[in-house]
Amino acid sequence: MTVRKIRVLMAKPGLDGHDRGVRVIARGLRDAGMEVVYTGLHQTAEQVVTAAVQEDVDVVGLSILSGAHMTFFPRVNELLRERGAGDIMVIGGGTIPEADIRELKEKGWAAEIFTPGTSLEKIVGWIQANVKV
Repeated sequence: MTVRKIRVLMAKPGLDGHDRGVRVIARGLRDAGMEVVYTGLHQTAEQVVTAAVQEDVDVVGLSILSGAHMTFFPRVNELLRERGAGDIMVIGGGTIPEADIRELKEKGWAAEIFTPGTSLEKIVGWIQANVKV
């Protein structure tokens, strides 16, 4: 029996042009045995969701440093549900205040948020523990 790899789509939504962190995370996930799709910079929520559905991913990871997290997380979740893909887990990272992290998680817009400085091991471990394939 072959075990399917966890599929993760990493995205940089909005106008934020800093992608070094998301590239490091994408490589770390790949090195841990996951299949990773990186959409690149300046993605709209619609582009992220279209790619997630087309690539049949298990997880969408949003990397946001611009402060637009309270806009993008709800919109991505709304679009995933509209496309019949509400089972895709949404996680994120970036400079997100603790109060907003709590709200994102309480409202179900993010399963987890990883702030700057979180180790690759912690991110990989969390995904492996929480994504069932």
